[in-house]
Amino acid sequence: MSQAPFRVEPLGDAHERGRFDCGEEVLDRYLRTQATQDIRRHVANCFVAIEAATGQIAAYYTLSAASIPMTDLPLEECRRLPRYPAIPGVRIGRLAVDRRFQGRGLGAAMLADATARTIEADIAACMLIVDAKNDAAVAFYQRHEFRLIPGSPRTLFLPVASARKVFHLKHET
Repeated sequence: MSQAPFRVEPLGDAHERGRFDCGEEVLDRYLRTQATQDIRRHVANCFVAIEAATGQIAAYYTLSAASIPMTDLPLEECRRLPRYPAIPGVRIGRLAVDRRFQGRGLGAAMLADATARTIEADIAACMLIVDAKNDAAVAFYQRHEFRLIPGSPRTLFLPVASARKVFHLKHET
């Protein structure tokens, strides 16, 4: 039986972050210098994909609590939601894949993992929210059915119910 090439786990002190290079300095710097502070302060949780063969960080993403004002959502989306001023969600604050591992579908796998963690969490959330860093990131999220928030050119959302279908995740009752 062969071992899976990657495992996803919470970022810890033993993980070597210094060699991570996704090509976006702001994302590299975050992992190296800020992620553990955000975890310690309960601002965000960070999850890393570790290459089984080498132990290297191949990718990471962060999750944090968020909300979307109902007034920011498209009207057709609001019709399906309760009439609250804001809808609870989970923000995928950062998602990056090291250059050495790009082109293998790892970004999509990390997005699926983030979605599964959101669905499995004991805290209710109806939306996944992302702030894309550039147009290529916007296109990546749109390929996974995220939709732009009107008036926010790089903020996208995906209802959790839709995410279950996109990533073929079971519905928990």
